[in-house]
Amino acid sequence: MGKIIMQEKIYQTDKGKIHYWINKPAEERLTLIFLPGLTADHRLFDMQIEYFYEKYNLLVWDAPGHFNSRPFELTFSLKEKAEYLYQIIKIEEIVKPVIIGQSMGGYVAQCILQYYPDLLSGFVSIDSAPLKRKYVTAAELWLLKRIKPFYQMYPWGLLKKSGALGCANTDYGHQVMLEMMETYQKNEYCDLASHGYKILAEAMELNLPYEITCPSCLICGEKDKAGSTKRYNKKWTQTEGIRLYWIKNAGHNSNTDAPQEVNDIIQKFIYDIEQTGN
Repeated sequence: MGKIIMQEKIYQTDKGKIHYWINKPAEERLTLIFLPGLTADHRLFDMQIEYFYEKYNLLVWDAPGHFNSRPFELTFSLKEKAEYLYQIIKIEEIVKPVIIGQSMGGYVAQCILQYYPDLLSGFVSIDSAPLKRKYVTAAELWLLKRIKPFYQMYPWGLLKKSGALGCANTDYGHQVMLEMMETYQKNEYCDLASHGYKILAEAMELNLPYEITCPSCLICGEKDKAGSTKRYNKKWTQTEGIRLYWIKNAGHNSNTDAPQEVNDIIQKFIYDIEQTGN
């Protein structure tokens, strides 16, 4: 967290412990919940935590199986993952938060809205994509459930290097991603990544509505090379009319590549929510 001091808490589940961090909450302030992407941890949002620390109540987690939230039994579904988050929100007595979800974090946000449609006052997607089945092809779903061998074939050093370079487009972005990846052993990383893709595909195959029932906006790096993220976001904004912000020269982790620009977009989005009373 750098110079920022957050209070670390633990939520115990039947499969393991989930570590999360909050700042000193104030009743009159809105709560922002930051959800990192697959294999990333709370450090992904260091620049956002620092920027919003004095303005809002904040919560950020290490998702199940990630960094401090280990060991964790990798038998949960995306719905269960969303339910873990919901229980943490209840424990912390958070009312109508805004979720900022990067990549997998954005899918978790859409999943929680499926089951608790009135929970959020806003949703910001950062380099994520829609959870609805209609956006993905059968071939993409097939591959998501069988991706582990592709990870295992790479030497660990090369996998870490390609992961860092593939997710970010700046020195800072590369450094943060590499530091997060280095907390895993190769087999652990492959297990975690493949499980994440598998539960994502399974959630899509349920063909649920996954309607976004609160104000929302999309953020995507112009140089995002992660799968079909750019194509999904183009279709998402065209089909559902959600405003999309392209971040110049940013990769898949655009909040690390262009933190100030992303922070400004989030701030404007929150300001609009506060002004309209949503």
